[in-house]
Parts: sequence; structure tokens; C-alpha cells
Amino acid sequence: MKRLCFVFAFIIPMVIHAQTLKTDVLVIGSGDAAYAASFQSFKSGVKTILLTQKEQLDLKKVSEGRSKTTLSFYQSFLKREIENAKSLRAPKPKPDKKKPVKVTVDSTQLLNVINNTPYTEIKRSGSGWEVKLTKDKSIKAKILVLADKPDQLMTALKITNLNSAVSSPLNYNENLYRTAVASVYSKGANFLSLYNLLIPNQENLLYIPADQFEIGPAAGATAAYAAFFDTKTSISNLKRIQGELLSYKHTLMPFEDIKVIDSNWLAIQKIGITGILKAEIKQDKAYFNPEKEVTYDEIKQPIKDYYYKAQIWFDDHQNIQINLENTIGLICYVGNKSVEATKTELQKKWNKNYKFASKYDLKKVLTRREFAVIINEYLKPFDDVNVDKTGRVIR
Repeated sequence: MKRLCFVFAFIIPMVIHAQTLKTDVLVIGSGDAAYAASFQSFKSGVKTILLTQKEQLDLKKVSEGRSKTTLSFYQSFLKREIENAKSLRAPKPKPDKKKPVKVTVDSTQLLNVINNTPYTEIKRSGSGWEVKLTKDKSIKAKILVLADKPDQLMTALKITNLNSAVSSPLNYNENLYRTAVASVYSKGANFLSLYNLLIPNQENLLYIPADQFEIGPAAGATAAYAAFFDTKTSISNLKRIQGELLSYKHTLMPFEDIKVIDSNWLAIQKIGITGILKAEIKQDKAYFNPEKEVTYDEIKQPIKDYYYKAQIWFDDHQNIQINLENTIGLICYVGNKSVEATKTELQKKWNKNYKFASKYDLKKVLTRREFAVIINEYLKPFDDVNVDKTGRVIR
């Protein structure tokens, strides 16, 4: 997705006092999920409005009971709000309950927050949505993300029940984990599938739990994808959305022992999503065990599932150690690469690029960390191999 990489210094912010505000993504809600969704939508490069029913963000109030990660997020969000406020040249009038609601946004900003403003109606508008603030003021959006009570939405859709996105326990008996767009640590080793986020038969609408901070970025990136490419949420591109979230350091697989600051975090996340290396699940938590030696039996079938040529290689190499030399043989056979060139390249990258603590040794049995990094770089199963809605590999 295109990201905002620069600012036009010569643009004078233009304040809009309009009957109808237009945006790509509209997020409604006052909880953690709404803030997280709107911030990711903005970072993914589309115009976003967050509509809350509370006063402006107050760090003193949100700091209570929040994790360091959540608090750090709110600090970044508030910084963006302050920067936006400074860009508005026109003075803001004090709110007056007796006067009609006045909505002010800056058209040069990708993210605008409208605080403490109720809405009276939600309805379809073409392929998008219109949310009425007053009789003559409304917001029109391509994509709606609701992290609030769904009563008005259900009335608009003429339905009696609407369930918010639900995460699933990590379970290797099925392949749905390969479609993960969020890890939900607050519920143990859980993940959210993109296809549990999308609502059947309801285009350009996402409904997420108000308090599920971890799910917010997934909703924001999915909404931004549909808005940016002017497409429907039902045909969201799983790999593009997963890649977008990973580029912003959002964890997709709930590994307790692999933190974002780990130098190999991205490679382990990608290989974890493929299932080529699976986590150990203990007491509702998932452990990747990065320093444990990788075994022949755990990688044989998963790699064969991903690559036809791997079936021949494993048939010719029965029950061998997964040391560096044999792994190089595997990736060179499957990926049509030069063995000697690969050895030379790996030796140069071993400690400098990959930050491995071990020495380069062709006879060394690889750890799961080392194997994940090498397979990710030289075979790229996450990037180059697609899966269907159930997580089944498409070859």
C-alpha cells in the first residue's frame, strides 16, 4: 500500500465547514480498538476520520490499567492529534450545547479526529456509508469500521443480530492460522483470521469489539486496502494486508518468546504463519522455541506441502540431520540456486546481517531461529506462495 512519505510544506491547511464531510475510512468508537484502527488506516495512506463520543484523548486517564505497548501507542496518537491541531489556522470555538454541531476537519491531513460528537443515523450510500451527525450534517465514507454499539447499524441493515470479529485459538489441526491478521495475546494463544474479520454479505463494513486493541490495526489495514484500491472488502488481498501489518511491526502469530525487538522477528513471524515451523502450545500460550534444534520430522511434510520439488529431495535424503550443509542443499535444489554461491553468501551474512550468536559451520545442526531465517530468505514461502480462505496452500 502506498504510504505517506513526505509533507508538502507549501500547502496552507484548508478548514472545511461543510454539510457533508467525505473520507475514505470512517471509524466510529471511543475504545482502544477504534483508536488503533483509525491510526493504522491513516498510516496505510488513506484519508481517515475517527468519530468518538468522548472528550479529546487524555493520557492520564488512558494510562490506568493499560500495557506499555498500548500506552506507547496512545502517546503516538496524541502526538499526531497535536500536530493536526497546530496546522489548523482558524481558532476553534468553544462547544455550545445550544448551538448546532460544527464539525471542523483539515482536508490536508490524512487523519482527523472528531471528538465528543454523537451520531443519529447510519445508512448505506451507494457502495459506501453515510453517518448523520445532525439533520443537515453528515460524513460519507467508502469503508465503515464500527467499534461501538451496533444498534443503529442493525436498524440500517434491517437485521436483528450482528456479531463482532472473533479470534480463534491457535490450532494446528487446521490451517486457518495462515490467514491471521492479528495475534490476540489477551485471550492466550489466539489469532484473528482475515475471514473472521470480514462480514458475509456486508461489503465495506467491519465490526470489531471496542476493547480489543490488538484487533484494531487489522481492521484499519483491511479498510485502508479496500479504500486505496477502490475495491470491496470481500475481495481483500490477504498477503498484501498481512505484509502491511508486518511492515508496521504488528504481530500476526502469538509467539510468547519472540518479541518485536528480536532481530529475526520478521522472518520468524513469516515462517510461523506458513506453519513450516510450528509453535509449542502450553497452558494456552504459544512458544516458538527459537534456540531449539530443528528436526527432520517437523519440517519434512510442511516443506513438501509448499514445494513439489521438495518431495524429491526428501525422498533422496531420508532421516538426515538438518545441519547447515543439508539445508543449503535443500534450498538450492528447490530454489534452483548455486550451492557454492549460497554458501559464500550465507557465510558473509551469518553474524553481520542475521545477528546469529553461533559460528558459521556447515556441520552445525540448525536452531529453529537459524532455519526460519534461511528458509524465509532463500525460499520465501510466505511471500511467494498463496493460500486460500481456509489456509490451504495453493500451488
